[in-house]
Amino acid sequence: MNRRLTLASSVVGAVVVALDGTVFTVAQPTLQRDLHASFAAVQWTSTAYLIAVAGLLVFAGRLGDRYGQWRVFAWGMLGFGAASAAIGLAPGIGWVIALRVVQGVCGALLQPATLGMLRAAYPPDRLAMPLAVRTSAIGLAAAAGPVVGGALVTGPGWRAVFFLNVLPALGFGLLVLTARGPRPERSRAGRLDVPGAVLLAVTLACLVHFLVAPYWPELGVAVLAGAVLVRHERRTASPLLPARVIGSAPVGAALGILVAASAALFGTLFAVTYVLQRTLGLDPFQSALRGLPLAALMVVAAPGCPVLLRRVGARRTTGAAVAVLALGVLVLSRASGTAALCGGFALLGAGFGTVMVAATHVVVRQADVDSAGVGGGLQQTALNIGPTLGVAVASAVMAGQGTERTLLLLAAVAALAVPAARALPADRVASITPHPDERDLAAVPARR
Repeated sequence: MNRRLTLASSVVGAVVVALDGTVFTVAQPTLQRDLHASFAAVQWTSTAYLIAVAGLLVFAGRLGDRYGQWRVFAWGMLGFGAASAAIGLAPGIGWVIALRVVQGVCGALLQPATLGMLRAAYPPDRLAMPLAVRTSAIGLAAAAGPVVGGALVTGPGWRAVFFLNVLPALGFGLLVLTARGPRPERSRAGRLDVPGAVLLAVTLACLVHFLVAPYWPELGVAVLAGAVLVRHERRTASPLLPARVIGSAPVGAALGILVAASAALFGTLFAVTYVLQRTLGLDPFQSALRGLPLAALMVVAAPGCPVLLRRVGARRTTGAAVAVLALGVLVLSRASGTAALCGGFALLGAGFGTVMVAATHVVVRQADVDSAGVGGGLQQTALNIGPTLGVAVASAVMAGQGTERTLLLLAAVAALAVPAARALPADRVASITPHPDERDLAAVPARR
C-alpha cells in the first residue's frame, strides 16, 4: 500500500474516533430522554467504551505487529463502522451500552494501527510531518464535533450522530483490505502473550473505572494485577511489552508527558466550562466560540512542530510546549474577559498541539518496526488515561477548593512535564541515524 493511502487511512481512522467522541457527548441528553434511560445508564455508554478501549489498546497494537498493521486497521474500521450503524438502530439503552463495548473493541484495534502504519511506511527521519498532519486533523475534528453533533441532534436526532462515521469507516476499511500492490511483510514478533494481555487489560480497566467512579477495592485490584503483570513480563519469553520499548527512558518520559499534558488540558476544559456557563453566564454556543482558538492553534502548531524538531530537537521543543500549555492554564485561571479567555485557549492549543506531535514522534520513532503497534498502543493508552485523570482531579478539587485553585493545580500538573522533557532525545530529527534494520526502509516497496 502506497504512502498516500497509508497517510489518508491513518488520518481518517484518527478522525473517525475523535469525531465519534465529541459528537456523542452532545447527543447524550437527547438519547437519555428518547430511550427513557437513567443518568447512570447514560454514563455507562461512555464508561463502557472507555474501559474497552483502554484495556485493549496495547494488545491490539501487538496484534498489528504480528499480523500486519494494515490488516488489523481494516478490520477495526469495518467493525467500528458496523457497530456505529447498529447503535443508530438500537431499540434501548442496554443495546447502546453493549454496542458501545463492541465499538470500543474495534476502536482499540484501529487506533494503534493508525500510528503503526505510519511507522512502517515512512523512514524515521520523515515521520514528524505525517504525525503533524494526523494531529491537525484531530484538532479539526475536535473543533467540528460539537457543531456537527449539535446540528444533527437538533435536526434528524441523536441516531444520526452514529451514522456520521459509518461511510468513512466502512469505505476506508474495505479500501485498505482490498488494496492492490505488494503487501507488507509479516512482523518477526514472537507469539502473542495472552496472559500478559489479560493482566494488562484488568489493570487498566480497573484503573480507568476507579478514576471515573472511585471505589478503593478496585484500585487494589489494579495495583495487584499490575504487580503480577510486571513479574510475568520479566519471565516470559515473548512479553507483551518488549523491554526495548517499555524500558526506554525517552519512551517512558514521552508517555508520562502525554499523560500530564492531556490531564491538564481536559481537566482545564472541564473546569473552565463551569466558569463560562455558571460564573460568566454564557450559553453553550457562546462558550464554544471562546474555545475556538484552542482548536485553531492546535491545527496551526502541529505542522510547525516538525520544523522545531529539525532545528532544536525533541527535548527543547517538548519542554517549551508543555511550559506554554501550563501558561495557558494559568491565564485561564484568572481570565474573565473575552480577550483573556481566547488568549488562554490559544496557548492551550499551541502547547498541546506541539506536545502531541513531539512526544508521539519520540514514542513511535524509538520503537522499531516490529514493535510499532505496541508503541502506538502505549501512546493511545496515555491519551485515554490522561483525560480521565484530569477530569477526575478537576471534579474532586472543584467541589471543595473552587475553580481557581483547581486550575492552579492543573497548571502544576502540566509544569511537571517540563523537567521530564530532559529525558527526551536532544538530537535534531534530521541528524538521527536510522536503526540498522531500517536504513533501506524507504526503498522497500513491500513495506510502504
